[in-house]
Amino acid sequence: MELEKVGEKTYYIKNPTNIGIYKIDDENVYLIDSGNDKEAGKKILKIVDEQGWKVKGVITTHANADHNGGNKVIQDRTGCEIFACKIEKAITENPILEPALLYGGRPFKDIQNKFLLAKESSVTPIEDNLPEGLEYFMLRGHFFDMIGIKTSDDVYFLADSLFSEETISKYHLFFIYDVKEYLNALEFLKTLNGKLYIPSHCEATTDISSLIEINKTKIEEICNKICEACKTEKTFEEILKFIFDEYNLVMNPNQYVLIGSTVRSYLSYLLDENRLAYEFKENRMVWKNE
Repeated sequence: MELEKVGEKTYYIKNPTNIGIYKIDDENVYLIDSGNDKEAGKKILKIVDEQGWKVKGVITTHANADHNGGNKVIQDRTGCEIFACKIEKAITENPILEPALLYGGRPFKDIQNKFLLAKESSVTPIEDNLPEGLEYFMLRGHFFDMIGIKTSDDVYFLADSLFSEETISKYHLFFIYDVKEYLNALEFLKTLNGKLYIPSHCEATTDISSLIEINKTKIEEICNKICEACKTEKTFEEILKFIFDEYNLVMNPNQYVLIGSTVRSYLSYLLDENRLAYEFKENRMVWKNE
């Protein structure tokens, strides 16, 4: 983990999930996300302690375990408040909801792991509770009520609204709960005018225009591939296999629920856009082109 200063009051820790830090005075800071587990939380606290700072609060951009996994250890050790928005608050307080949502039922033990199941923490609603100098804005799509954060230094923390070209080239699919809202968020990002942008899983950059187009293009590619697969009737499991085979992905419990849930979201989007239809045949739900 490396600490980078990017504004008068704004810092971030380079990490697989980038962590924002905002100084509200000489000794108190707010974190933006907390990493993927207890160990990440401990490392963040070590960096904060080395600077002589105290954690006043943690802003959770959304309730995925790689973003709120360090919440509990940081809250237990500092007594800080955790802030989250709407549905993200409920999931952060009841993290079993994340693997349950992804699986669509009671999660089996192999998906009750640190990658999908954070430790619960006590959460304060973010509305009207942020300190002066911080603003939040909605970035729905990747998850229910995901937010981004703007600091007084014109630095924008963009959570999981954008994924890097390297990630997209390697994995092709990234988790999306609502495809239409994700596309809307991409359009919103075009309107921002900041000095620096820090997506959670990308390098900090002064220009996000190419990233926006890369993410948008990949989503349309996946839509087209699913429609291609459904030229002949297919069940969800057959579509999922088609996608894994097409992109040379390897199935495991985490990927099954993450990519499986994402493919279901694509199917919902394509149905709503009248690009696919479904029917029930011999007690099987099959998807097809209109």
